[in-house]
Amino acid sequence: MNLLLIYPKFPETFWSFTYAISFIGKKAAFPPLGLLTVASLLPGEWPKRLVDINVDRLEDKEILWADLVFIGGMAVQRKSTLQVIDRCKSLNVPIVAGGPLFTAEPDDFKDVDYLVLGEAELTLPQFLSDLEKDQPKRVYRAEGFCDLTQTPFPLWDLLDIKNYASMSIQFSRGCPFNCDFCNVTTLFGHRSRLKTTDQIILELDNIYSLGWRSSIFFVDDNFIGNKRFLKEELLPALIQWRKDKKGCAFYTEASINLADDEELQEMMVKAGFDSVFIGIESPDEASLKECKKNQNINRDLLESVSRINRSGLQVMGGFIVGFDNDKPSIFQKQIDFIQTSGIVTAMVGMLQAIPGTRLFERLEGQNRLSEQFSGDNVNGTTNIVPKMGMENLSKGYQLIMKQIYSPKHYYQRVRILLKELKAPAVIEPLNLQRFLSIFRSAVRIGIIGKERFHFWYLIIWTLIRKPKLISTALALSIYGFHYRKICERYIY
Repeated sequence: MNLLLIYPKFPETFWSFTYAISFIGKKAAFPPLGLLTVASLLPGEWPKRLVDINVDRLEDKEILWADLVFIGGMAVQRKSTLQVIDRCKSLNVPIVAGGPLFTAEPDDFKDVDYLVLGEAELTLPQFLSDLEKDQPKRVYRAEGFCDLTQTPFPLWDLLDIKNYASMSIQFSRGCPFNCDFCNVTTLFGHRSRLKTTDQIILELDNIYSLGWRSSIFFVDDNFIGNKRFLKEELLPALIQWRKDKKGCAFYTEASINLADDEELQEMMVKAGFDSVFIGIESPDEASLKECKKNQNINRDLLESVSRINRSGLQVMGGFIVGFDNDKPSIFQKQIDFIQTSGIVTAMVGMLQAIPGTRLFERLEGQNRLSEQFSGDNVNGTTNIVPKMGMENLSKGYQLIMKQIYSPKHYYQRVRILLKELKAPAVIEPLNLQRFLSIFRSAVRIGIIGKERFHFWYLIIWTLIRKPKLISTALALSIYGFHYRKICERYIY
């Protein structure tokens, strides 16, 4: 059978980095790692093609070539997903769908022929077996969770890696914590399931052999979910792997308790990690208790962030407003925390209730769900009825975004960060695209942009005070350009 795998389009959001990646001549931020892994689970002898709509146009002839279309994605890709489904149905090509969007809301997709839900390592073989017998069922659901040591390598040869700003790799699934707004544990469980060190090294070798020298995102739900394995197995192997390699800086997601382990921070930096996304959520302890963010309670969050930054890991932070315990003062508290901490990449969103979470179930029982979950937690909307009132929440949210992403305050935070941050252990090789990005930055931000004074002040300040961090200063300037464009377009 001819198999076509389709990755729906991401809208322009904070997470898409649409305006940032144009500086480096790329078409999309990340490759469709999930679909590439699914492709490796499909029969090897069956012809396969992949169309990432974020990179290429989807032509009718591609759909007509296929005997089956596989589609997967997240809630934020819903609009594009529905468009793809409509096109496939109009051309009478059957659809197999899976991934977080379909797993969370299967009843919303009546036109999909086969729903393969949960982790594909468990459900896809069942579907393929029934398909071979010409007896496929419409819905397949996983019971339990898969053994990641049996997960095959992604099929990287289905795409052109040059179109992407970063590559992705997955070491673990699951998170030991229990935040009630998060669907990670619903999808992947509380226990961190791990790939072997050999698997990770071979996957990195594969990516490196393709000529990749830029950043690689470890897309784990919580990279430090098993600290002992990291310290004894993976990080020593990554440190050894890096000895004869150029480029390929790593970044990931982790919980704030990373700040409590200096040895782990040092090993991550030595292994090539230069930044980490952490869910801060709120400086208000009552709101943290409300959402069961227990790992953030009873600690000095500002000091924790500072400790991680000083180790050489730049902290990117997630923040939420709209908890039941939030008072009108929360908006200024968030602004003050973000500015004081020097968290440059501050993803602030209104609280949203994701289907399948405890928060969703609680608010549904209280009749406080107002609309469909959008999947974009930083677009100035929410699907809940907030206790403080929607008008107050919306005005407060806009206040935060206008403040933290104004050029004055944004570039001030960059300087606060650079004062603390160590120079990265991994330097990305200078190539034509990186050279052009410097030129584009000078023109778009330094000449045309309204932030041009702040941009040049930062560049001069960095060259004098922190010359080894000039690449970081340029990169953060480009990110700031993207964040402001999104804010201006969608939020205020």
